[in-house]
Amino acid sequence: MRALTYQGSKDVRVETVPDPVIEQPDDIILRVTATAICGSDLHLYRGKVPTVEDGDIFGHEFMGIVEDAGSAVTAVAKGDRVVVPFVIACGSCFFCALEQYSACETTNPGPGGALNKKKIKPPAALFGFSRLYGGVPGGQAEYVRVPKANVGPFKVPTSLADEKVLFLSDILPTGYQAVVNAGVTRGSTVAIFGAGPVGLMSAACARMLGAETIFMVDHHPYRLEFARQAYGVHTIDFDDEDPAEIIIANTGYRGVDAVIDAVGFEAKGSALETVLTDIKLEGSSGAALRQCIAAVRRGGVISVPGVYTGFIHGFLFGDAFDKGLTIRMGQTHVQKFMPELLQLIEEGRLHPDVIISHRLKLEDAAEGYRIFDKKEEDCRKVVLTP
Repeated sequence: MRALTYQGSKDVRVETVPDPVIEQPDDIILRVTATAICGSDLHLYRGKVPTVEDGDIFGHEFMGIVEDAGSAVTAVAKGDRVVVPFVIACGSCFFCALEQYSACETTNPGPGGALNKKKIKPPAALFGFSRLYGGVPGGQAEYVRVPKANVGPFKVPTSLADEKVLFLSDILPTGYQAVVNAGVTRGSTVAIFGAGPVGLMSAACARMLGAETIFMVDHHPYRLEFARQAYGVHTIDFDDEDPAEIIIANTGYRGVDAVIDAVGFEAKGSALETVLTDIKLEGSSGAALRQCIAAVRRGGVISVPGVYTGFIHGFLFGDAFDKGLTIRMGQTHVQKFMPELLQLIEEGRLHPDVIISHRLKLEDAAEGYRIFDKKEEDCRKVVLTP
């Protein structure tokens, strides 16, 4: 089959690789009909995530048709059209019983975060996201093996086009969980740092849940303008203004009820932070989190869907304590939210496909990565079709 493979920092290629096969009785083989490039894929593309090896297949946002199923698969059958959550969960462990699927303690044989020196059970395996998260080949390919198929693959109606439901795999539930974790309700004031795909989905979900005022912080004018037109946000370009100062001045000098950090560990920080991260003395930039702590009101909530690694210089924990903040974070419990979000799509209350800017063939995936990474051609989201 043809698949997108990693060959080094900013070097990905579509190559011919062996077809996947059934390995366990609860596996399926999926023929991929649509897949997408996620913002977190760019961390891999840039060589920022350890344990990624040459030849690894990327991709954790995908859907398709079940081509084959193991003898123990009962939830789906050959010919079913399904969206696959990026989190691989067993459905029966301590955490799965709590619907905390991204904490599943059975699917990831890898070491986990920071190479897990304390031998704590690692979080759930993820598709196409390094050996820290199980080393499972991803879905930017013609076919993919899907483990734990009685828990993950989610059947979707044929009445909805692929693009309408594809983002149930990651960015829509990720944005939704971020908003739920932030405690957003009718009348809330919210600031979202990062106008990438997850930030945009967070804005869509916050607006749907009744947020009164949404500030969107980024430094790409085309992304900010799209967010303004699509979701009615107040835009702040952090290259020109101090976001926290603007937000505080426009919220009665209190700050917003909740902040969502959809940027993550590659936030544009100080020169010192850049040096520290480049020489691996620091795992993540704390620039976005410092702004979040400054912009939220006392007793407010910071919700972090953005990916972080290792430790952070200048976290300002004392400021967070002084303001009495709640900080919620982590990978998304995708399976928990898929049925609810599908219903919202069917009712016309969510339109995740509006953020798509580029539609390419899988063979052109390397160019899709380059455009997305460089923010060329007003690129917001790339969808690939094999």
